[in-house]
Amino acid sequence: MTGPAAALRAVHDEGAAPLPQPRGPLSAAVLDALRRPPGGTVRWPEVPRDDPFGEDVQLALHLCYEPHYRGLRGVAPSWEWDPGLLLLRGRLEQVFLDGLRAHVPGGADVAAELDELLVEPPGGAGLSRRLAEEGEWWQMREYLVHRSVYHHKEADPHVWVVPRLHGRAKASLVAVEYDEFGGGRADRVHARLYVDLLAGAGLETGYLHYLDAAPAPAIAVVNMMSLFGLHRGLRGALVGHFAAAETTTPPSARRMVRALERMGAHPDCVFFYSEHIEADAVHEQVMRRDVVGGLLESDPHLAPDIVLGIQATGLLEDRLSRHIGSAWDEDRSSLRTPLPR
Repeated sequence: MTGPAAALRAVHDEGAAPLPQPRGPLSAAVLDALRRPPGGTVRWPEVPRDDPFGEDVQLALHLCYEPHYRGLRGVAPSWEWDPGLLLLRGRLEQVFLDGLRAHVPGGADVAAELDELLVEPPGGAGLSRRLAEEGEWWQMREYLVHRSVYHHKEADPHVWVVPRLHGRAKASLVAVEYDEFGGGRADRVHARLYVDLLAGAGLETGYLHYLDAAPAPAIAVVNMMSLFGLHRGLRGALVGHFAAAETTTPPSARRMVRALERMGAHPDCVFFYSEHIEADAVHEQVMRRDVVGGLLESDPHLAPDIVLGIQATGLLEDRLSRHIGSAWDEDRSSLRTPLPR
């Protein structure tokens, strides 16, 4: 193809994600549809309600969301608002949201949920502690690949909540986002810093390059943010998730710095996490006092949704940690496509 149409497609493909391999009938159907011009009638497979966190459901949902971000390579931009794709996305979202609600206790005590995030077992918990104390370099590189699905679009899903807030909550959340996007400096945008980290670790830096290697638990964390961000009715859940992320990052980032320094990692790897220690410690206070507090003052009925966002974040992060940890316990790769050791 030549001429203006080809140029337009080239512009739209710039920085877009590569199309992944399917993981079942749902993701295969979405990929098949996206390779064609939008607008036709597609008979979508049934969405299984008994596997909301499974590989096929999570990849299919990710493919439905990606046109709202940087797009998919070779896929027409107009797929973003194609009614047929939105119909499937709605079905996938309902199954996913029902699954999240079914696997968390719920409640409306936001303060108690946030307080609980500040309590860690002695020495810390999770994969960051394991990596800091005994992790090997091959395990660190795998962990960085898992996290690339999120960090390539770090802070992007949170922007969608901005026009859905007002007053103190809105102004304060924008202040946090300003820092996440580098304070106006392109080289300090956190997603850019992660690209530098990947390069420093000898990994591929392309946008969503490792999507095929990432298992469903890694994709589900990002799908949760997209789900909460794209629905005004879930704005409280998005704020809850953001508050949970900012609260739990500083202690884990300290352990990641310790792990990377122990392994002799490139300074760009260390810098990504050291940047998050001080910044997110401040953000945690702003999120709790001004964003969550401001939202509850204006919309107290959103307390259960804020709790949902906090608990769902913990649920999916725990699922990812268990997936990775159980593989490492057996000295095998936690990725769908292992890296060379």
